[in-house]
Amino acid sequence: MTSRRPISESCSLEIVTLSQLAPSLRGWAGLDSQRGLVCVRCCLLCVKMTKLGFLRLSYEKQDTLLKLLILSMAAVLSFSTRLFSVLRFESVIHEFDPYFNYRTTRFLAEEGFYQFHNWFDDRAWYPLGRIIGGTIYPGLMITSAALYHVLHFFHITIDIRNVCVFLAPLFSSFTAIVTYHFTKELKDAGAGLLAAAMIAVVPGYISRSVAGSYDNEGIAIFCMLLTYYMWIKAVKTGSIYWSSMCALAYFYMVSSWGGYVFLINLIPLHVLVLMLTGRFSHRIYVAYCTVYCLGTILSMQISFVGFQPVQSSEHMAAFGVFGLCQIHAFVDYLRSKLNTQQFEVLFKSVISLVGIILLFLYWHMLGKISPWTGRFYSLLDPSYAKNNIPIIASVSEHQPTTWSSYYFDLQLLVFMFPVGLYYCFNNLSDATIFIIMYGVTSMYFSAVMVRLMLVLAPVMCILSGIGVSQVLTTYMKNLDVSRPDKKSKKQQDSTYPIKNEVASGMILVMAFFLITYTFHSTWVTSEAYSSPSIVLSARGGDGSRIIFDDFREAYYWLRHNTPEDAKVMSWWDYGYQITAMANRTILVDNNTWNNTHISRVGQAMASTEEKAYEIMRELDVSYVLVIFGGLTGYSSDDINKFLWMVRIGGSTDTGRHIKEHDYYTPTGEFRVDRILNAKLIFVRSKCFLLCETNIFSTKLSLHACKTHFCALKICSFKPQMERFLMSKG
Repeated sequence: MTSRRPISESCSLEIVTLSQLAPSLRGWAGLDSQRGLVCVRCCLLCVKMTKLGFLRLSYEKQDTLLKLLILSMAAVLSFSTRLFSVLRFESVIHEFDPYFNYRTTRFLAEEGFYQFHNWFDDRAWYPLGRIIGGTIYPGLMITSAALYHVLHFFHITIDIRNVCVFLAPLFSSFTAIVTYHFTKELKDAGAGLLAAAMIAVVPGYISRSVAGSYDNEGIAIFCMLLTYYMWIKAVKTGSIYWSSMCALAYFYMVSSWGGYVFLINLIPLHVLVLMLTGRFSHRIYVAYCTVYCLGTILSMQISFVGFQPVQSSEHMAAFGVFGLCQIHAFVDYLRSKLNTQQFEVLFKSVISLVGIILLFLYWHMLGKISPWTGRFYSLLDPSYAKNNIPIIASVSEHQPTTWSSYYFDLQLLVFMFPVGLYYCFNNLSDATIFIIMYGVTSMYFSAVMVRLMLVLAPVMCILSGIGVSQVLTTYMKNLDVSRPDKKSKKQQDSTYPIKNEVASGMILVMAFFLITYTFHSTWVTSEAYSSPSIVLSARGGDGSRIIFDDFREAYYWLRHNTPEDAKVMSWWDYGYQITAMANRTILVDNNTWNNTHISRVGQAMASTEEKAYEIMRELDVSYVLVIFGGLTGYSSDDINKFLWMVRIGGSTDTGRHIKEHDYYTPTGEFRVDRILNAKLIFVRSKCFLLCETNIFSTKLSLHACKTHFCALKICSFKPQMERFLMSKG
């Protein structure tokens, strides 16, 4: 007999006896009676749990759960979208600088921090060598080595190379989380979720954080946003705790990347603007004084930084604002005590400020404060490096940014960035003033140097997230989701008759733009930023994939076929890779700390064979490595870099005989071939690759190695006696 009873007042589900209900499930789902009983029992259990409150979530819990899901998806997307290169090629280190970072990290993991800190590398900058511990930012290496040891502590045996390869994607996930919290402090959680989703796939950040891009920027962007987030918390609360956390985050940033100078100038600039706008308060005073004092002391513990925070011109703005804070606080104190003597207080403060400026100028004249570095001058004057320091101008990352690069690396963010700025100006606060200043300054610096697009990308995501969130919030309020009827049509607002249609259209437009942004970012990541420079690929005429592995082929030939003490001369771009993969001594590398030594190598490349021979004898060269991309279409070979060899080689006194105009034809065309300078060692090495004849057999070198696609050639340098005997024979 069937028994029916309601489960609850709010639930219309009714229960029948299991023996009658189970057979009816057989035709509905193809189940037998036993499985039907199990299915019904599960349904009854769910209903009972709902009645008891286990599956019933409040609005706050649903909101929290949804935020966690979206943020987790953004973090997972941020990690997974950076794995294209690993899927296509293998777990391999990219570019040039990452090979030095990998080599030092491997040494740190094997030998320990003490040996790492005191490591003198005799494989680099022969015959000068290099002190590693005092000339690098060790944050990246220490982070990787610590993660490596933690994984091995839990018996997760992973090679240090794989830790290095996947470190940047891991920290990109952390960056998405920090971006959410940072944007939430500026606006709300909705804007934070949008900003986190945007920064997860923005190409401007992915370009330096794909799997295998083991460089300082991989963790530095996380450190930068973490420092900014802590700074906003400190400004809002005036708490010493948050200020100390900001100083610790700043210390991590200093240990990771030289771009920390941007932070230590932006934060004081923020405080100065708050002073000028009358927003300076006790909270700002406590926050900045704690961050500056503690952060400066901590940053000086990095050997490479040393006393620069109190001696270099790049840090003097922070020191000056710190002094202004003390003067401002002192003036406020005197005003509270001496209301009738405000003019006297103002006069004394002005005298004190003038005295500090004069003292600063006096120290500068005595040489106590070092001048700005070449890279810093280049940010203020884009033509400075080109006119004075060609070694800086020769780096592709230091070139000005083209207009197309902004759309290529940011796409939708370019258009939503001004919208976010507009809403921040409409709701000015201490926090929004900071993000406005961050956006404007980073926009300028990114235009001067393409490398700083990396600094612009996060603030573009943050302000675009605020803009998109505000637009969607505005039009969502006008969206009528109720079922239309005749009465509602009569009750429509006569001043805005198509409010629902406009809102629906704007929401669809924003959804379309966000979808196109996702597709564009994924395409750029896949096609432009996921190809390692050490392994090249192309498509054949039949559509098949061709792999050019000439770099590793040449490096491993050096490793297995040359003496341990062999010295290899190449252009400085390939120094880190030769040292890391071939384990051979090189003359110059990507550190570029000694312009004179690099100039000497450039002179050897750009001089005639007789002069080049004397320079190589002077440098004790064993092998010469050159790159040629004519047969494979590789545009970054030494021929395209040869003009910089000429400029850098002629920038010192010993290379005055090298003139750039000698390498131009009467029509103004730059030529490097037999027609113009057939006697150059550099040109003749390229001609060897083309004509397949050993033209060095009686002059300078023996053909030692040529890679499969003729992209790299290694020439063995002859002793003088052997050269004399062969020329006689």
